[in-house]
Amino acid sequence: MLDNRSEFERVLYDGKFRILLSEEQIDARIRELGKEISRDYRTKNPIMIGVLNGGFIFMADLVRYIEIDLEVDFIKISSYGDATTTSGSVKMLKDINAEIRNRHILVVEDIVDTGLSFQFLTKKFGKFEPASLEFVSLLQKKDNARVDYHIKYLGFDIPNEYVVGYGLDHKQILRNLPSIYVMD
Repeated sequence: MLDNRSEFERVLYDGKFRILLSEEQIDARIRELGKEISRDYRTKNPIMIGVLNGGFIFMADLVRYIEIDLEVDFIKISSYGDATTTSGSVKMLKDINAEIRNRHILVVEDIVDTGLSFQFLTKKFGKFEPASLEFVSLLQKKDNARVDYHIKYLGFDIPNEYVVGYGLDHKQILRNLPSIYVMD
């Protein structure tokens, strides 16, 4: 039983979740990532491309901790649909609008699970010959990887369990929970 849960969490979801990462842990790590990115991209004016829908909360909080000029855009892809495991294929649902040729790109993900989305986005953005292409992910399930990948800016390694909250959903709900939970 969590003592610091909101009334919303207690009433609607009691007993179905256990906390993995608290709001405070998440915020502290995002603050550190913001400092790292600010230092590394000080003279580069990067474009941050958020992966919707899950990455929007993480990206919004992250950009507030970045102390340099940057541009933002969003892409929407899907490999899960309403399932709790990946379909194995990635579908493009919304493309970016920004010109990215010769730009320093930071792709912002909520979670890298199998690496298939990472692989898809690397190939897609690589065609535009960016000055650099790096990934920022709040979470990674390294033990679940199907392809090799490297995340330059990583929040947390987590076990191979289904997680919700802080942008991560179950059938498009639960994104608004302030912490990250394992769904039992």
